[in-house]
Amino acid sequence: MFRRSAARFFGKTSKVTVIAANRTPGSLPSPPRLAAAAALAAAIVGPSAWAAPPPGAQSVYSRRLAHVPPPAPPSDAGAPTTEHAARAERILASSLAMIAQADSFEAGIRQKVRVGDRVLVGTGRYLQSGRGEDQRYRFESTLTCDTQTFELVEVCDGLFAWTYRHSGSDAPQLERRDVRSVRGKLAELKAADPLTTAPYLGGLQRSLGLLRHGFRFVTAEPGDVQGTPVWVVDGRWTADALISLLPDLAAATRRPEGVGPEELPEGVPWSVRFFIGRTDLVPYRVEWLAIPGKRPVATATPELIAVLELMDVRIGGPVDTAAFVYKPAAEGLIDLTEDHVKSLRLMRQ
Repeated sequence: MFRRSAARFFGKTSKVTVIAANRTPGSLPSPPRLAAAAALAAAIVGPSAWAAPPPGAQSVYSRRLAHVPPPAPPSDAGAPTTEHAARAERILASSLAMIAQADSFEAGIRQKVRVGDRVLVGTGRYLQSGRGEDQRYRFESTLTCDTQTFELVEVCDGLFAWTYRHSGSDAPQLERRDVRSVRGKLAELKAADPLTTAPYLGGLQRSLGLLRHGFRFVTAEPGDVQGTPVWVVDGRWTADALISLLPDLAAATRRPEGVGPEELPEGVPWSVRFFIGRTDLVPYRVEWLAIPGKRPVATATPELIAVLELMDVRIGGPVDTAAFVYKPAAEGLIDLTEDHVKSLRLMRQ
């Protein structure tokens, strides 16, 4: 379980070079897919134990903004309607729209997460070029833990979306989905932009889009990341997404105060936090917060359990299109197009 879950983890944050960016402001996957990817950390490690770093350890955890408290519960945990929530949703939607509409987007990736007494550290790269029907992407990530290595490669060449996973000593897995079939399903579902398929296939747009789909963002406060002014945007599970992941909590989601962090199984994040550039809308950093430790636990303040960062971001620059050429061996190939199209639902706009 650990190897299989870890291999699915990818994430991203850092300094940005804006070359040219279109920042025009601004989907339900199947419940299993939503539960897995909407939280990312929950999907990656499942209900495994989270532990704090050793005292004094230097890591990306230590760079959290100490003055930013965990988000306060909204009056309706499933659908906050305050002015602050509207602003938070607007900022995040605009950030995702910026990435989707950029002529190109490139970033290095850094990530760190603790699973029980293990620490996964990873690096990678994301590259995207073109818009709409012409959009291509490539995502690469390598995670290490002890002596094990977990590799993930996602490539969309315009015809197929490929996913390659190699988890420790397990046999490699290769999957593909037909892009034209996904585009046809989106048109059938009357998607606002059926030509843009990346949020429904893979890469950075899908991972961040599923976070927005699974969480309702309730606050947006000014902050700072290494000298870069950002919006600190906090989110909580939507009732539907949480119920799809943990059906036994259905009654608790209807309470005025919502579900408390101590009620979630260990390894399931209670909230997610974006650090989005105030001038360029780049999501520099994503954090997950939860109460670590075996259940039951006493009520406590959620702690930082996982971090994703984007580094050396370039928007609108030249791109080597050879990066989107992918010709893997057919051995072990699984075509998931039919199942993927059947389960496809629109993400929320």
